Amino acid sequence: MNSNQSLINELIRNGYLKTAGIIRAFERVDRIDFVPYEWQDQAYQNYPLLIGYGQTISQPATVAFMLELLQPKRGDKILDVGSGSGWQTALLSDIVGEQGQVIGLEINDHLIELGQSNLKKYGFHQASIVKGNGWQGLPGQAPFDKIIVAAAGAFVPWPLKQQLKINGCLVIPVGQGIQDILVIERDSEVDFTEQNYPGFVFVPLINNRDK
Repeated sequence: MNSNQSLINELIRNGYLKTAGIIRAFERVDRIDFVPYEWQDQAYQNYPLLIGYGQTISQPATVAFMLELLQPKRGDKILDVGSGSGWQTALLSDIVGEQGQVIGLEINDHLIELGQSNLKKYGFHQASIVKGNGWQGLPGQAPFDKIIVAAAGAFVPWPLKQQLKINGCLVIPVGQGIQDILVIERDSEVDFTEQNYPGFVFVPLINNRDK
């Protein structure tokens, strides 16, 4: 694959991309703009790439799969935990539009700067990247319609569930080794519904206490 469209065509053909708004975001937000220079010849390959500091830009199929599970909509307020180089934050920003809001949460100062720089290429006024611990979420900005997490913890952080609106959705990888992607919907103040999709590998969700 040597173009953004060829990557998109593969993701559609293999059933990862299905929803029109998500497909449009992939068309408008080019992965190459979020990949370090030394890996740009591989930007349209369907595998993760290093972005420095032990982190990666996720495999396109995985990003597409998780966004299809999340089902972001125009006007949504979304927390993107582990924003990295900013690609998923930008995809979400295109989907929610100017009436929505996407906040990327990142723990690494260098990646915050990288992600912010990459977002400026698209001029998304509804998008920002801030520093924070993904295990704690962003309580000062809660509640959120949707929360998506790009790194795996051993369990689901309770603060993230608490920061969902009623009928909100959290998509998060959980486990060690081979991990599950969980889809958690908040049915009421105390009730949650959960579905799981096994067979993934993510970098770990860093906690400040781990540093």
